[in-house]
Amino acid sequence: MRAFRQIAWCVLAALFSLTLAPAAMAQAPKGKILIVLSSEHELPLKDGKTFETGYYLNELVIPARKFADAGYELVFATPKGNVPVVDQASISADYFGGSREALDDARRYQASLVGLQHPFRLSDVARGDLSQYRAVFVPGGPAPLIDLMADRDLGAILRDFHAHGRTTIFLCHAPVALLAALPNASDMQVALRAGDVAQAKQLASTWPYRGYRMTVFSDEEETIAAQNVFHGEPPFTPEEGLQIAGGKVETVKGWAPNVVEDRELLTGQNPASDEQLAELALRVLAAH
Repeated sequence: MRAFRQIAWCVLAALFSLTLAPAAMAQAPKGKILIVLSSEHELPLKDGKTFETGYYLNELVIPARKFADAGYELVFATPKGNVPVVDQASISADYFGGSREALDDARRYQASLVGLQHPFRLSDVARGDLSQYRAVFVPGGPAPLIDLMADRDLGAILRDFHAHGRTTIFLCHAPVALLAALPNASDMQVALRAGDVAQAKQLASTWPYRGYRMTVFSDEEETIAAQNVFHGEPPFTPEEGLQIAGGKVETVKGWAPNVVEDRELLTGQNPASDEQLAELALRVLAAH
């Protein structure tokens, strides 16, 4: 009798586990997406002044929510491990279809992101197991022009992702941070800020993304931003920097959505490209 009860319990346990299996599989996370944001918020301009900036709210929140809703775990990191600053100009219904309700909802979602309030230090991420991340995503706002484009740890991460063909996602101004993949990225930043095109081209000769098709916040859009937002000119534009480095930059008329896919690299041109870029990324990740 005792042997019979043990067998019966085994059978019931097996049936119970089979009943739970589909639900457990449905809830299983699809993997991690590393979201990298700038530690800085003061962009130097040509006239010696600075502009208070940061990440754009919609460019972080809209893709991040789509990734999370699709089952991906979000991991946040900044170079200093500090809480990144949101660009105040981006807290506007203009970036959410003109809807105040959508803006308020985005701000609530932003506040709910615990990892955003307690990001990892980028150096710790770079020294860790990078294979655990399905993708790396860098939102825009002008801040990547300050530090990310010359950050050694981001460079190490990008070179690893490039070597293994893992999905790499950049939006708006952020594609300029692809220059961090250069071993001499800080020298490249200095050359670009000084307007030394010849030196910059020489430094970029080993850039892993040389010859890649990509998009970025266009010179047309940057001119409008310089006049109406920065009230001054940045030392160089993201489009200029990527073209000098050997990127095949493709832009469309200002403020129209535009995304470009080339191998593992996915880029979006401007704030209006937030949803399209996230959806493209989800399709690419699903295909892999």
